[in-house]
Amino acid sequence: MIEVAAAIIENEHGQILIARRKKGKAQEGLWEFPGGKIENNETVEECLKRELLEEMDIQIQPYEPFGVNDHYYGVTLIRLHAYKAKLVGGKFILVDHDQCKWVYSKELGEYEFAPADVMFVKKLIGNSSKAMD
Repeated sequence: MIEVAAAIIENEHGQILIARRKKGKAQEGLWEFPGGKIENNETVEECLKRELLEEMDIQIQPYEPFGVNDHYYGVTLIRLHAYKAKLVGGKFILVDHDQCKWVYSKELGEYEFAPADVMFVKKLIGNSSKAMD
């Protein structure tokens, strides 16, 4: 099993950061919550800080677990740990993505996400519709 982390980064307007995998990468063209593979002896929080700095040149502060999802990509099982996080700095220079954008939770359904992220998309959309009641 491969342990992976994803950041649910929310801005001051209540929008969430999503990123599209660039051509030539696994899951190319699909949207995801940015993150990456957890290294040996690394916490989810440490992984997210490192990966977002490497892949987007931004600094984040993870603050709350959002959920865990096990997903098979073919014969490979990944365990995706999602964490809520705040953006604290940086300039958005993309390495593994060709696009990133801030969207409201209710808009997430308009994008095609990597399969492992879909559970978190549904949870965020559900939370946003409850907030509107």
